[in-house]
Amino acid sequence: MSDDFSRQRKNSIIPPGGLLAILGGGQLGRMTAMAARTMGYRVRVMDPEAACPASFVADETIVGSWDDVDAARRLATGADAVTLEIEQIGVDALSAVAAIAPLRPGAEPIRIIQDKTLQKTWLAENGFPVGAFRVVRSEADLHEAVRDLGGRVFLKIGRGGYDGRGQVRIGLDGPATEETIAAAWKSIGEQPAVAEQALTLECEISVMAARNPSGEVCSFPAARNQHENQILAWSVLPAEVPSDLELHAEGLAEAIISKLHLEGLLCVELFVTSNDQLIVNELAPRPHNSYHQSERACVTSQFEQAVRTACNLPLGDTSLITPAAIVNLLGDVWLDRNGEPNFFSALTVPGVRLHLYEKHTPRPGRKMGHLSAVGPTADEALQRVLEAKRRL
Repeated sequence: MSDDFSRQRKNSIIPPGGLLAILGGGQLGRMTAMAARTMGYRVRVMDPEAACPASFVADETIVGSWDDVDAARRLATGADAVTLEIEQIGVDALSAVAAIAPLRPGAEPIRIIQDKTLQKTWLAENGFPVGAFRVVRSEADLHEAVRDLGGRVFLKIGRGGYDGRGQVRIGLDGPATEETIAAAWKSIGEQPAVAEQALTLECEISVMAARNPSGEVCSFPAARNQHENQILAWSVLPAEVPSDLELHAEGLAEAIISKLHLEGLLCVELFVTSNDQLIVNELAPRPHNSYHQSERACVTSQFEQAVRTACNLPLGDTSLITPAAIVNLLGDVWLDRNGEPNFFSALTVPGVRLHLYEKHTPRPGRKMGHLSAVGPTADEALQRVLEAKRRL
């Protein structure tokens, strides 16, 4: 393939009727597929499970693990563009896709983001605000890092951790001793990780940025997030942080996505410290749990925006229409009730909608769906969705 032809294909506009392929068929892939179908696109997904959530709305499902190169090739063959809903795709599989079809966000941004040791180092080297951290590759490294970082750290594995998996608290629930440090290193499988200094926080927010292959960049308003056991419990739009902080957060997200040359969505998770400093926590090159309420709060949802970026369409208007909030429904809701939750009662709360992902086996910590609510203020939208969950 000539360089001119490759460049022309890379920057081409994919009109409705084209085939959009998605690496991953979980709930994010499902909701992206639904947005794509609404816009007239055909959809193919790849996932380790044949009956993944996206399979019920996609035209075709390719079954394959995240590092299955042959499955990745089948996914990309005939596709007009390929995007993703999970960043833990094998490097060889990504390369195989990129050789066949335009891959958006792109192989290099994914390579950097999918390994927290690379991601955190890249952020620091490019001048973005991060908390004190150390990359650790041995137990001796970890002992030294805990000492240098003041004895209170979060340890996060480089690859594969999400929703609290692959994370250990050191020195926060008791003194950091040689024994607890050694146990922490063993608990993450003795693999490369990032040790991050614990910070005193005012709140946690996120900003979703978007960039299409034509170079157009925009961001959504910041969302305010609450985590429980390292899993997002609820999120609300707008974040209602001071206007200068909001502008700074959006500017950071747009600067990071541009510096990465990423084509697609980038969710930038941020800490707001007790002295109103913004610290970049983590990056996600895909739709994000903290922007599910964008379907109701904004002119353009994050899922439609993902389709627009993948197909090189003009970016959608991200203006806020109404405050909105979501609360996650984990498998624990089903297990605690020993059966189906009381959805009827939850839906009696004004402004509430139910979103289920067609996952048929509830497990502790597994995201089965979410509730969303709108309201005249962010706080009222949040209170409505929390009340709906209580009624489950």
